[in-house]
Amino acid sequence: MPVANFGPYHVRKWFTHVEDVLANETGQAADGAAVRRIVVAAAVHNPYAGRFSVDLSDIVAKSDELGREFGRRAVDAAGGEPIRSYGKACVVGTLGEYEHGNAFLTQVFADPVREAVGGGKSWVPSTGKVGAAGAVIDIPLAHKDALYVRSNYDTISIGFGDAPRPDEVVIAFAFASRGRLHARLGGLTAAEVRGEDGLR
Repeated sequence: MPVANFGPYHVRKWFTHVEDVLANETGQAADGAAVRRIVVAAAVHNPYAGRFSVDLSDIVAKSDELGREFGRRAVDAAGGEPIRSYGKACVVGTLGEYEHGNAFLTQVFADPVREAVGGGKSWVPSTGKVGAAGAVIDIPLAHKDALYVRSNYDTISIGFGDAPRPDEVVIAFAFASRGRLHARLGGLTAAEVRGEDGLR
């Protein structure tokens, strides 16, 4: 068993991915600010790898410590840009269960991330799977304060090189500074959520 190096966890590697989207897929320049999209992730040893346990508290109980570090890294990567959208995901190594990944993504973990990025009134969309090192995961994004803002529905696809190893879980949190460029499908707008134009 690897020695703990982050609270009760062994984190082998941290990842930070940042992209600035300046034009949409057909080359239309941004309708306003570019979209900064961020993924913060960690390859963490899975204490339940290779065995079944009803009790998953070795993962859940202290995961707020991980959440605070995820939030700190996200704010640093945003570089002063607002964070309007978020989503989370896990890729569980092949000696683990999907449930082990979900144990890392509970409210205990997510609440400190929400706090760091300025709060969040809506639930955090989530996905995950069991996969080998380098597996690509699609992380869903939605507006952090109102799930029904269609313009902020988005996806970031990402892989993590040599992770997860069979006895690891990669936990990931994705963020975006605004909705999709040239979103034009109607519905509740981000401006309405923020109370702009006299709307609440």
